[in-house]
Amino acid sequence: MFQTFDSHASPDQGPGRLALLRAQLMREGLSGFLVPRADVHQGEYVTARDERLQWLTGFTGSAGFAVVLPDVAGVFIDGRYRTQVKGQVDLGAYTPVPWPEVKAGEWLREKLAAGVVGFDPWLHTADEVARIEAALAGSGVTLKAVANQVDAIWEGQPGPVVGRVFVHPLEFAGESAAAKRARLAAGLRDLGQDHAVITLPDSICWLLNIRGADVPKNPVVQGFAILGADGGVRLFVDAAKLDDGVRAHLGDVVLEAPDGFEAALRGLAGRVRVDKGTAPLAVSLAVADCVWGDDPCRLPKARKNAAELSGMRAAHLRDGAAMVEFLAWLDQPHPGLTEIDVVVALEGFRRASNAFHDISFDTICGAGPHGAIMHYRVTQETNRTVGTDTLLLVDSGAQYLDGTTDITRTVAMGDPGDEARACYTRVLQGMVAISRLRWPRGLAGRDLDPVARYPLWVAGQDFDHGTGHGVGAFLSVHEGPQRLSRVSEVPFEPGMILSNEPGYYREGAFGIRLENLIVVEEAPALGDMRDQLAFETLTFVPLDRRLILVDRLAPAEREWLDAYHAQVLTLIGPRVSEGALVWLRAACAAL
Repeated sequence: MFQTFDSHASPDQGPGRLALLRAQLMREGLSGFLVPRADVHQGEYVTARDERLQWLTGFTGSAGFAVVLPDVAGVFIDGRYRTQVKGQVDLGAYTPVPWPEVKAGEWLREKLAAGVVGFDPWLHTADEVARIEAALAGSGVTLKAVANQVDAIWEGQPGPVVGRVFVHPLEFAGESAAAKRARLAAGLRDLGQDHAVITLPDSICWLLNIRGADVPKNPVVQGFAILGADGGVRLFVDAAKLDDGVRAHLGDVVLEAPDGFEAALRGLAGRVRVDKGTAPLAVSLAVADCVWGDDPCRLPKARKNAAELSGMRAAHLRDGAAMVEFLAWLDQPHPGLTEIDVVVALEGFRRASNAFHDISFDTICGAGPHGAIMHYRVTQETNRTVGTDTLLLVDSGAQYLDGTTDITRTVAMGDPGDEARACYTRVLQGMVAISRLRWPRGLAGRDLDPVARYPLWVAGQDFDHGTGHGVGAFLSVHEGPQRLSRVSEVPFEPGMILSNEPGYYREGAFGIRLENLIVVEEAPALGDMRDQLAFETLTFVPLDRRLILVDRLAPAEREWLDAYHAQVLTLIGPRVSEGALVWLRAACAAL
């Protein structure tokens, strides 16, 4: 099993660890300390060594941070984790704070009259620090870059991971590393920049056509890189990760130890490009002539080329077959079936493809009220019998050598009732609306996100997460800069892959989420609008017809669903067993 079911939350240890941290802050003359869920690469998924927020508080979510002061410790969490956090932290020691509605700087002004709050400059971006400092302007509170105070008290902190690096073949990458380097270097020269600092592991992997095993579920290499305007690359990575084949593939890339990265930054001559939104603040502090600019890999990486799109389509057909086998199995009687049983079975069906590299994240399998915990991770302690007359939400994905998948289906276990069906139908209408959408070139995620919410809004409902995130090609399942979200200002471009996943969550009762992956494509000319974009759907798995209130669908919605299910049957039918095919024909029948 790639997924384990041990509990990572330690709410009982939170108060003691908080007391140790406060004592450490007093020794250092600090009034507070910022504890992010981030590593030096600002990645969403981090190694055990960097799970400082989880170690301190017990909160295991993939986003958030804590602000520890002498009399209060706030755990800042977004809408995905408002339910989860209440069961993972000691509420007598930690106070959940709704973020981003409440921002760190404003909260600090309210909770601390005066003092110095420390932060580790390797764990916060320049953008993040600047926003907090702006909010604190005129107050008696200041920020100070210091050594990491959690590391100072964390006994038994795990060491760094040394995962194997391997070559990502050209047949899947679609462009050689040399060509990528030359293309990006020309962009630096056009802007009069001499170097670009690259701190995101997925950017480094994309640029050099390599993959790794440093971060769970994401095939990335942790390291840093400096790209020169001449196309040269200095790669700061643990040499133990590289075998002779990888070294030969890297060619003239200069390999250096990670502990020499800061000194190398200080020695750079000329204008140095740094991404203030993704690079640690420490990078810009070390550079003599810093020029703010986006990570040069992010947009090119987001615009998938023909080979990457071909691989992603193949991966989704393979994954769709595994999902259909799983759903057909799930529809059979399984007395006493638990959430863990479901997760184990699903991974088994994916393994059967013989092309399975890993899961792309821990499967979210929530029965009944657990489905309302948006990023619920089942453990031995929380494992629940699926039961009957309820909803089961399963959000999962896989890593294949040719692509990354992410899919959510909510299914009926027995008869969940008409209210659940009404909510499911609204969520489905939002997903269909995004799938059918055409829009003028130049629009961004914030422009399209409301389309998915409209069916819920008119019923007085909503969901507290973005409608979609970017997805990498055999890389991170959450990829920037593209997002289908009300906060995203990055215009969509052909080749960008996103999730399409509206939802609805009723705490203590049920959760609903439906998710397909989609790719931006040129739209055929229509009427007077000649420059439009649209989405191509990559995911082919039936939606639960038992939960659809067909009479509430518009004719165009019903037409799209019937066409989608017909396509699922055509593409996936030849790939599944006879038993699953019988189930699939019924699941894909016209509404």
